[in-house]
Amino acid sequence: MSQMIQGYAPLRLLLIGSPGSGKGTQSVRIQNNFEVDCISSGDLLRKNIAQGTEIGKRAAKEMKNGAFVSDEVMVQLIDTELNKIGPHQSWLLDGFPRTMTQAKALDETLEEGDQPLNLVIHLDVPEEVILQRIMDRWVHIPSGRVYNMTYNPPKQPGIDDITGERLERRPDDNPETFKIRLQKHHELTEPLLDYYKQRNILVSLAGKTSDEIYPQIRELLQARFKPEDAPIEAEAQL
Repeated sequence: MSQMIQGYAPLRLLLIGSPGSGKGTQSVRIQNNFEVDCISSGDLLRKNIAQGTEIGKRAAKEMKNGAFVSDEVMVQLIDTELNKIGPHQSWLLDGFPRTMTQAKALDETLEEGDQPLNLVIHLDVPEEVILQRIMDRWVHIPSGRVYNMTYNPPKQPGIDDITGERLERRPDDNPETFKIRLQKHHELTEPLLDYYKQRNILVSLAGKTSDEIYPQIRELLQARFKPEDAPIEAEAQL
């Protein structure tokens, strides 16, 4: 577990962005360069489903029936994870909250622990760029590892680097379905952005690639949460 930098408030960060906007990539880069723990709702879901936990069984049942995982299940999942993190540790949330119900439940949990969110970063990527990323995307379904044929291809075409198993396309990774997903995302996200803007903790960073956006994130975090003379580790090549 990472520890806060002496004399500086711990970072409590939420990343918001459309599917395919690069949240996972940015999350990894932040972890590689700052002392931050990541709580990924997608990773937690896969872990609990694979382990057959009670909450994992509930989530799997909901997903099998073609529904989104309910707010109740997601809130319980994230609350459990947040309770494992000490008050002086920095962390970021990836993929949660997705709805106003989840956002307000998260605020209640964080206020009880006296560690409210202090930064929300919105990844503002053009939709045409996101759509192309999705068309180039291949996934190792069991692990959730994602490859992109343009900028992050597997070592062997169609094969997962770690297991040697075949990669697959997600059923909804097609233009028609993805446009519907984007529309739904915007409907859910716009109230969230307004909510966090009113709290004065929202920053929108725009760019067409992760390489364009990450330097903006690094500068922002370094200015707010890291001493000027503290070293920053070399970036991972992503």
